[in-house]
Amino acid sequence: MIEETLAEAAEKMERTIEAAKEDFANIRTGRAHPGMYSKVMVDYYGSPTPLQQLASFAVPDARTIMITPYDVSALREIEKALGDSEVGANPSNDGKTIRVVLPVLTEERRKEYVKLARTKGEDSKVGIRNHRRKAKEAIDKMVKDGEVGEDDGNRGEKDLDALTKKHTEAIDDLLKRKEAELLDV
Repeated sequence: MIEETLAEAAEKMERTIEAAKEDFANIRTGRAHPGMYSKVMVDYYGSPTPLQQLASFAVPDARTIMITPYDVSALREIEKALGDSEVGANPSNDGKTIRVVLPVLTEERRKEYVKLARTKGEDSKVGIRNHRRKAKEAIDKMVKDGEVGEDDGNRGEKDLDALTKKHTEAIDDLLKRKEAELLDV
């Protein structure tokens, strides 16, 4: 029973790390990449639709992204969604494609992105600690109800703590890499 609880906690912690990787990928560095727009939602015929499903992306140079909609009638809505996104670039529309030229990152903007990355990293670690707390409560309940022995419960908690430490260190490593990437000029 404890093994099942630990396995479930580990799975949830892994999903939290994957979400953190996505969040970090959305934070802009000096180079343009389509992943920056992975969370942009476009109002397409009244329903919010991910931009990746509505257009193809091309990166002709390090600071430019060309977005070509599959349906040209969605061009205006895509342009509006891009302008409202957190990326901080102004899209320009030529009637068939949208070109987004990313401004050069200033030192101040880089520091803002580092702060944002740290916030997202801390949010991810809070998520991991929440999964730990829920698993610990489940283990404590098993011990209290007599389903498992106290020694097994203590061993399970030690395993849970090791699991939590491993996953928070993984978040710290991701954050460290992202900070280095952001501050690299």
